[in-house]
Order: sequence, then C-alpha cells, then structure tokens
Amino acid sequence: MDKLERATKWMMLVVGCVGLLVIYFGFFYLLLTGKSTAAIPWYILLSPWVCIFFGLSQRKQLGVIRWFVNKWTRK
Repeated sequence: MDKLERATKWMMLVVGCVGLLVIYFGFFYLLLTGKSTAAIPWYILLSPWVCIFFGLSQRKQLGVIRWFVNKWTRK
C-alpha cells in the first residue's frame, strides 16, 4: 500500500469517527430535548459509517461484509 492510499484510508477513518460523534451527538441532543429530528435525513446518519468502512483495510472490510451476511441470512 503506497503512502497516498494509506493517508487516504487514515483520513477516511478520522473523518468517519469525527462525523459519527458530531452527527449522533447532535441527533441525540435533538431527540432528548424534544426538538424535531425531521430535518435529519436517514442517509446523514449512515454516512459516517460509510467513511469508516472505506477507511478500513481490505481484510477488515471483508470481515465486516461476512459479519453482515451471517447476521442477516436465515439459517
């Protein structure tokens, strides 16, 4: 993995984690204070997770995919 790819993955992880904190703290603040959360679309709540996923190594990404497949398939 070259330096640019490693830096990009690291940046995706950092942006995803910071976004996760900011968006979810804001969402729960609105929820707990009784204000409307209608202004927050569902995809905004998912976007930090996408950044975190693409910031992971390929091996960890495959592990996450396997975990979802095992969790959501009927046995």
